[in-house]
Amino acid sequence: MSLLPFERNTLASPAWFVPYDDFARKVRGTGVSVLLDRFADGVWVPQDTAAVRTPSAAIAYPGLGARAATGLRHRARFEAAGYRPLYPADGEPFDATTVGVEFSAAPENTPEPRLVRLLPSAEFPYPPGVRTVHGVVVDAATRSPVANALVEARGRTSVDLVPWQERTLTGELGAFRLALRWDGEPGEGNTEVFRLEATERPGRTGSLEVRLPAGAATRHVIEIREQ
Repeated sequence: MSLLPFERNTLASPAWFVPYDDFARKVRGTGVSVLLDRFADGVWVPQDTAAVRTPSAAIAYPGLGARAATGLRHRARFEAAGYRPLYPADGEPFDATTVGVEFSAAPENTPEPRLVRLLPSAEFPYPPGVRTVHGVVVDAATRSPVANALVEARGRTSVDLVPWQERTLTGELGAFRLALRWDGEPGEGNTEVFRLEATERPGRTGSLEVRLPAGAATRHVIEIREQ
């Protein structure tokens, strides 16, 4: 997403964030709050610096870099009802322990806008008619729930073979609810087969096959283990 020229000229910010609704596939301009922390003496300290929203839906912290010492670390944490933020940038490995987007509040920083994807949570109000499956992600050894695990399904549409992807993040008790809006692999007896993959961090993953429509009401359990 590009910023309007006057936004760049009037807002000097060491970080720019663009909240993106991963389910709707569009920028989310409302209903998102941002919490800012500063790293000091080995701990993250909440800050009262207010974020500014630009006309193009970006979130910035004008003047923060000018007031900060070079290399001072900050992080931004995002909240939106019905969503959970996916903090690693596109192409970065996922880690459930990542708490926010870190950045250096230095005067010389001139960053590009950073897309922050908001994934549906287990409580997300899916529109009527959207097909979903639900369940829980647990540690295979301890059976403890895995919070903030990434649950995904991928495939291709049956007609034009366009790749599709659905994603969600588990809640604090490991629960998930995932939309399956596109076609699965053909199965026996008029069923569709979907492969759900769960990731806690690189090397700790799990997977499960789901067959619809029979498995729509089942509470599916995905076990995470070292790979």
